[in-house]
Amino acid sequence: MSLKFTNTLSKKKEDFITINPNQVKIYCCGVTVYDLCHLGHARSYLNWDVLRRFLIWKGFEVKFVQNFTDIDDKIINRAKKEGCSTDELSERNIDEFHKDMDTLSILRPSSMPRATKCLHQIINFIEELEKKKIAYSSNGDVYFSVDKHKNYGKLSGREIEDQIDNAAGRLKINQKKSKKNSLDFALWKKSSSSEVSYSSPWGHGRPGWHIECSAMVKQELGESIDIHLGGSDLIFPHHENEIAQSEACNGKELARYWLHNGMVNVGGEKMSKSLGNFTTIRSLLDEGISPMTLRFFVLQTNYRKPLDFTEEALKAAAKGWERLNNCLSFGYIFKIKDQNINKINLDKPVKKAINGKLDEDSFKLLSNFEKYMDDDLNTSGALSVLFELSQPIRKYIIFLKDKNIHEVDQDILNQVFNKWELLSELAGVLGLKVNLNQEHQIKVTKFDTIKIEGLIKNRSLAKSNKDFLLADKIRAELKDIGIELIDKPGGITEWKQN
Repeated sequence: MSLKFTNTLSKKKEDFITINPNQVKIYCCGVTVYDLCHLGHARSYLNWDVLRRFLIWKGFEVKFVQNFTDIDDKIINRAKKEGCSTDELSERNIDEFHKDMDTLSILRPSSMPRATKCLHQIINFIEELEKKKIAYSSNGDVYFSVDKHKNYGKLSGREIEDQIDNAAGRLKINQKKSKKNSLDFALWKKSSSSEVSYSSPWGHGRPGWHIECSAMVKQELGESIDIHLGGSDLIFPHHENEIAQSEACNGKELARYWLHNGMVNVGGEKMSKSLGNFTTIRSLLDEGISPMTLRFFVLQTNYRKPLDFTEEALKAAAKGWERLNNCLSFGYIFKIKDQNINKINLDKPVKKAINGKLDEDSFKLLSNFEKYMDDDLNTSGALSVLFELSQPIRKYIIFLKDKNIHEVDQDILNQVFNKWELLSELAGVLGLKVNLNQEHQIKVTKFDTIKIEGLIKNRSLAKSNKDFLLADKIRAELKDIGIELIDKPGGITEWKQN
């Protein structure tokens, strides 16, 4: 199966074909740095981090650019409120952004341009549009003339007549009379003498929001890129306007593929400050949710679908991650017992390993993992492969915990160890990082293997004596500590850890 993505531009799932063989150029819309990042940012950047890691794992050379909007009305207003400069506010929140993303094991982009550092490129871009008579100045503002660009609305699928009617209504409310067309959008905005401003051929002002990204894409990646990323709330007008101004200026397609993640709900309602359900990444982590639990939770849902944060769902994700983390810890325990292993370093992307020691089942699971991910980043399916791969590892965790390795069947141990190495590699592709903060101890059960086997014998004896109440009590006791019993013909009982 070939790698496929759902392209917002075509409204369908397409084979992924790069502009240049084995090279992928990606631009991701970044944050406006007036505050801490929220759960919507976590959802978006975790998904795009997995996209990047997977492409690298498949052998692509990836250049990933993500911007900072460091001048904006929200930044200006917040800086006034806090009594600091816009530069001070931006720098502080950029530092906090990096702290949050690093905590979530999100790879840092190849470059992170800032709007205030790209003013020369932005101005040149606008001047080029003016030369082509697609932009016009009016009383210190500069606007993009929508009616001079073909196919405006092709990304969002909106009819231009409807857009004009809606924009005309807003224009009437805002009493903005410098536009020729109600749908025209600002490339450069005039600033008052009391506002932060920058010099330009049109007087003092600052760039419009949309033009920043077009200029940065061109500066960092060229006129055409492979993938453009962002939240679905950016489709219109931000990405629609990006396409219009970039393709009008460059005469080339801006991006082949447009990928958009779904929005975040909290308890079934859209997350917003007005509803009082707005949550930052920092506050969630401070409440005790681990970074890997958050990542695990996000990856359970396809990136395009809405994601609902609830306390119950996060608790369930915590349990699921704990089970997987126990199995990922397996190899590190043997490191203590002089086993030679290679640690997965999530600060660097994982590259595909060729392990000829894998058994047939493991190769099949490896193939299934790649098929799921090739199908528009089906991370939910990929997680199911990780759990299936972890089953034989989980089976041996308790069995080997208190034994001397040299007394164990080495062929079986090597098979399990090879599965663990594959599990660690695939978890690394998803950015899931083993937690070894408890002195490499695996939380398996309150009892050791001998006690478990003893309880199973007691249960079998109780059943033979028709003391089914006691037998059920023992089964329930074992279930409480994560041990599932499997009764087989002939009175044989096997067990496994859940």
